[in-house]
Amino acid sequence: MPDEVYGALGLLAVFGLILIRVPVGAALGITGLLGYTVMDGWRNAGLAAGETSSYLVGEGAYGLTVVPLFILMGVVATRSGMSGDLYRAANALFSGLRGALAMGTIGACAGFGAICGSSLATAATMSRVSIPEMRKFGYDEKLATGTVASGGTLGILIPPSVILIFYAIIAEAGVPELFAAALLPGIALAALHVVTIAIIGWVAPGRVPKMPGLGLAERLLPLFGLWKIALLFGIAVGGIYLGVFSPTEAAAVSALVAILIAAATRTLDWAGFRTSLAETVSTTAMLFFIVLGAFLFKEFIVLTQLPKAVTDLFGAGSLHPWLVVLLMLAVYLVLGCFLDTLSMILITVPVFLPLAEGIGYDKVWFGIFVVVVAEVGLITPPVGMNIFVIRAQMPDIELGAVYRGIVPFLFADTALVVLLVLIPGLALWLPGLLY
Repeated sequence: MPDEVYGALGLLAVFGLILIRVPVGAALGITGLLGYTVMDGWRNAGLAAGETSSYLVGEGAYGLTVVPLFILMGVVATRSGMSGDLYRAANALFSGLRGALAMGTIGACAGFGAICGSSLATAATMSRVSIPEMRKFGYDEKLATGTVASGGTLGILIPPSVILIFYAIIAEAGVPELFAAALLPGIALAALHVVTIAIIGWVAPGRVPKMPGLGLAERLLPLFGLWKIALLFGIAVGGIYLGVFSPTEAAAVSALVAILIAAATRTLDWAGFRTSLAETVSTTAMLFFIVLGAFLFKEFIVLTQLPKAVTDLFGAGSLHPWLVVLLMLAVYLVLGCFLDTLSMILITVPVFLPLAEGIGYDKVWFGIFVVVVAEVGLITPPVGMNIFVIRAQMPDIELGAVYRGIVPFLFADTALVVLLVLIPGLALWLPGLLY
């Protein structure tokens, strides 16, 4: 049997194990270890597993330390009530416009997602904060749920992004370059969502109420409440961009500052702090377990030469690069039905990155592209995971209403994907300027 067939069977085995509810990390690790054993014997498979584990706790450990630090920052920021500050400030900023609450929700989702690093957590948190407010003021339920579901995907792009850190590790790319590359597409996607709400308000004003505008003082006062988030963003991202901190140093300082802010403002007591530490440890352990499995699976995939075979098949002029991009997009839309963004990236990047580089795309650009399309998969009916998160938070809203509410925002996501493909500089201009 050709080696490439073993790789293809390994991919099918991973998806099969996940479908029967085997944890993603275990599915990746088991498939990688057994596949390596079948191809190269149990002794070499054991050596590969030992070398991978040694790398993750040795040479690769420094790069991984950024993950628990950014997670701690996000958990402390969440538990100290910064999501409410964001929502009030965003609403004040858009007040007087038709759809101000929905537009404010988009802004709050983008900011909150940036500090918590999870689309699912953002959707769950903001659905509790914003959907009741929008329903109270007469917003259409479809628009309210669609806004939160799609808004939950925004913050994963805007730095600091834990997902981009894991992509950097698996793709051997630079974290500062990826953070710089993500900033403009993240802002552009948030703007496209706001424009989508404005268009809905223009076409169907009955679905989007217009609330009275606020005075200048009433607008500015909530904005002052953003100083905590602005400080964290400035340290975590500005410090990296300016070369003051390495990513790990920026994560450590921003986590400490988040704790000090929560203590100084008395928004987090000792019990809440201990809970934050416990949540950080459990989340980090879960993510590192997935990463270990992903590295074992990557070793197996490299051994099978599947990435080279895929590159030779699709990248040797037999298919136009546009068609290759569309095929990858289709794969991510399907995977979004049952996988989270991190799992999608760790499973597919070892196969798709060589293909993307083979048809002329930069690995930094591909990192932004893959995060965008993976996030689109999380809100694509009929099974996008963000949809079910919102449904779990708001069980009285029909699932069909959430599906219909998502549709207009899919056009905004599609527009960003098209812009990234047509204008790679949207992602590559800022890292080229800075680095």
